[in-house]
Amino acid sequence: MPDLLLELFSEEIPARMQRQAAENLKKLVTDALVNGGLVYEGAKAFVTPRRLALSIHGLPAKQPDLKEEKKGPRVGAPDGAIQGFLKAAGLKSISEAKVQNDKKGDFYTAITEKKGRATQDVIAELIPSIVRSFPWPKSMRWGSGNLIWVRPLHSIICTFGPETEDPEVVQFDIDGIKSGATTRGHRVMSPGEIAVKRLEDYTHKLEAARVVLDADRRKEIILADAKNIALAQGLELVEDEALLEEVAGLVEWPVVLLGEFEAAFLDIPQEVIRATIRINQKCFVLRDPKTGTLANKFILVSNLEATDGGEAIKAGNARVIRARLSDAKFFWDTDRKTKLEARLPKFEQITFHEKLGTQAARIGRIAKLAKELAPAVKADAGKTEQAARLAKADLLTEVVGEFPEVQGLMGKYYALAEGIDKEIAAACEDHYKPQGPNDRVPNASVSVAVALADKIDTLAGFWAIDEKPTGSKDPYALRRAALGVIRIVLDNKLRLPLLAIFRKALAALPKMTEQKNVKDAPSISPEEDLLGFFGDRLKVFLRDAGARHDLVDAVFALGGQDDLVLIARRVEALGKFLDTEDGKNLLAGYKRAANILSIEEKKDGKKYSGEPDAAKLSAPEEKALASAIKTAESELANALKGEDFEAAMRVMAKLRAPVDAFFDKVIVNADDKTVRENRLKLLNRIREATRQVADFSRIEG
Repeated sequence: MPDLLLELFSEEIPARMQRQAAENLKKLVTDALVNGGLVYEGAKAFVTPRRLALSIHGLPAKQPDLKEEKKGPRVGAPDGAIQGFLKAAGLKSISEAKVQNDKKGDFYTAITEKKGRATQDVIAELIPSIVRSFPWPKSMRWGSGNLIWVRPLHSIICTFGPETEDPEVVQFDIDGIKSGATTRGHRVMSPGEIAVKRLEDYTHKLEAARVVLDADRRKEIILADAKNIALAQGLELVEDEALLEEVAGLVEWPVVLLGEFEAAFLDIPQEVIRATIRINQKCFVLRDPKTGTLANKFILVSNLEATDGGEAIKAGNARVIRARLSDAKFFWDTDRKTKLEARLPKFEQITFHEKLGTQAARIGRIAKLAKELAPAVKADAGKTEQAARLAKADLLTEVVGEFPEVQGLMGKYYALAEGIDKEIAAACEDHYKPQGPNDRVPNASVSVAVALADKIDTLAGFWAIDEKPTGSKDPYALRRAALGVIRIVLDNKLRLPLLAIFRKALAALPKMTEQKNVKDAPSISPEEDLLGFFGDRLKVFLRDAGARHDLVDAVFALGGQDDLVLIARRVEALGKFLDTEDGKNLLAGYKRAANILSIEEKKDGKKYSGEPDAAKLSAPEEKALASAIKTAESELANALKGEDFEAAMRVMAKLRAPVDAFFDKVIVNADDKTVRENRLKLLNRIREATRQVADFSRIEG
């Protein structure tokens, strides 16, 4: 079957756009082909800095013929209906229609056949349309043309044909650029034109012209060569997947080289050295595997094989890195001349948010809240308060101004340089953590207190001014902050009353904010609303950890649940219980009882609450159920008071047999009204007993 080869050759495509562009090209073309009835066997997209390419294998030579049957009016219908049918079906006379029969009688049908078009013609039509509407994040127009593309487009390859024959060029024109079968290799090492046929030929000739077409293969080459060069130096590569992806998108022919800078720069914090080399020169750093410290060498990736072995390229990169590291060293030395404490007054002139005051006010709130949290997390209150006051000070330093990604970390370095307590210094770094699902969670007590206070103040503040996340919009990263609090609390098994903590955080905000909240949301307090948001985030977190979201709903529905550790433990125990036969059957029994109660309460217009009358329990099964529930309620209360959720579930399991027996032997809606009411009250006791553990009505299944 025929294959398609497509290449769009242009000026350099930004590395950050390449991977998505290749995926988009593959999806847009293959979707369009399939929608046109052209099913293929396989497709693969490629991208280099100067080209987007796509190969599709196993396409049919033409579209399948289509046969369409259009049902018309009944035989003998009025002439107007007949004429309308002929026009719609494209028939000249009714004699061209067929007569078919169904239960209602004979009717006319028109059967039309649409011949499939040659695949080549379909491709010639769809490719220009896709190119003109291609979804680049940013595009440009150049020269006098009308085409909008990420960078000036120079040529297009589009060939189609079977493996046994030379493919033909699919002819089309896009803004004066005619499709053909020629491309270009490496800009410097092989600048001439190359005639190609299909993928194997295309790939082989590009390789000979110093272009590695596959981005993943370029990454493999860079990584393997970098590791080998490092190993030869007795060093190891500091791997960086994001940088590797970017560098692979900057070169078509990767040549890995070793550069060097002066060892004197190693006095700068390692993270600053790495950031300087990574951001400014897109180079990798190396470290000594014995000590874990950085070496004064770096790995760079060139896009050509230089005649001097790359010496000039290495020297040029080293010269730029030297200048950047000189700047970083100057910043580092200058910053240490001013103590962190001395920087704090400047925060008075920096606004955190127009409705939430200055950064200084916010730091004061965080320090106060962190000090109040200190006893609950077993942290020294004095150290915690000082750490919270100093944690943001590095934002005003030169190094952080140049490299924002090292904020917090530099605070730790500056604190240690001043001789400040190590716990306080660590909190300066850790109070931002965790910043993502894979980031580590702080566990040192002072760090935990400051990290919680920082995130809770952020949440309380934006909650108070009604700047909550909506849909996919979360400009202040409040979902991430809430998830950070959840991870800190659960990882450290902290027993914190969140409602009370939220209340304190809200009370510390500017009065105008607090009053606005009371006025705008009188039906629910801000702290309860914020706790509901945490419930949603906890559901996401526990679901990602393998728990069922409906179980979190069931536990939260009990109300007053603000101890995240207890909630997580209860959800875990409930999940294990419901995975057992006893759990599944008890849930089924609960739902049966709840459904009967719902129907009868709605019909009777009243609730069947209160204790059933023991004297009116006649059947052995209802007596046994009443006794089992009474015993279970007492045992459940004791188990839950002792926070023994496994024991609570064992108690729940004991209810399974009497509930099953009750429904098997007892008629709830008895003819005797008093017996019926008493049995409905007994069903309500099932509902109330299970509510000690969770709201079973929220559980699916």
